[in-house]
Amino acid sequence: MKKLLLLSLLICTSVFAQSYPSKPVRLIVPFAPGGATDVIGRLTALKLSDGLGQQVTVDNRPGANGNIGTEMAAKATPDGYTLVMSYDGTLAINPSVYRKMPFDPQKDLVPIGAVGQLPLLMLVNAEFPAKSVAEFIAWAKANPGKVNYSGAGYGSSGHLAAELLRQRTGIEIVHVNYKGGGQAVTDLLGGQIQMLMTGLTTVEGHIKSGKLRPLAFTSSKRIPGLPEVPTFTEAGYPGLVSYSWYGILGPVGTPAEVVKKVNAEINKLLLQQDVRDRLSALGVEPLGGTPEHFAQMIRDDSTKWAKVVKEAAISIE
Repeated sequence: MKKLLLLSLLICTSVFAQSYPSKPVRLIVPFAPGGATDVIGRLTALKLSDGLGQQVTVDNRPGANGNIGTEMAAKATPDGYTLVMSYDGTLAINPSVYRKMPFDPQKDLVPIGAVGQLPLLMLVNAEFPAKSVAEFIAWAKANPGKVNYSGAGYGSSGHLAAELLRQRTGIEIVHVNYKGGGQAVTDLLGGQIQMLMTGLTTVEGHIKSGKLRPLAFTSSKRIPGLPEVPTFTEAGYPGLVSYSWYGILGPVGTPAEVVKKVNAEINKLLLQQDVRDRLSALGVEPLGGTPEHFAQMIRDDSTKWAKVVKEAAISIE
């Protein structure tokens, strides 16, 4: 009897996977429109719609550094029709920063596929005297406590990358918290803060206009979109390599065959030249790979950032 039930379950799962998706799929983006997660999410949704043969609609649900929208996905019916485009800040940093998480990223979600990774960029206002990382460090040491900086959100990947810079160099800089990257960029342009650590997507236009000056990327190699900007390693500060990565997950219990099917489509779309060109222009490196590889990325960065968070005593109630 048990064998028959198991066989019946396997047949139903196989039939479901073959017919999936039979209706539109909702892709939750847990941030407001315009940011890196949203831009990458919309590009992915557009291409997944072609590959899956059903429309993949983007549903922006911002708040709590991605916790609100990602929680919605974690608690959704695990049938493959609600997915989430989340990122390292929510999945690997928030568990160390928030004293109480509304979900467990490693228990309540199933990784489906990593889409891309985005190095962070250190910028200053064009009026700021420093024209290199070394000059910035020297100025900050000569003027302790006079540099205000942001990472576009307390406990965000930008905040922690800047905190790592502070820990490694011994400079005294003051973090200013914003709910999102837009206001941080506005205040950097206005001179209320002197440094910002963020992704290229949110500041590219201001760099081209000459209003903001890029100093270094946290990547392991230079970015094609701004080939003149060095990496931190090239600037003389190794050990500061870090990326914000983005990927698609579903609620735990999502059928394995659905995970496999969506993962295959993610890997296919990342091979398309127009997708690669668009991501490259944003400074994003395509990733892809297996769900297991994505799960390992989450575990590895959770361990890495937990140490930085503990040393900096960063905490949110």
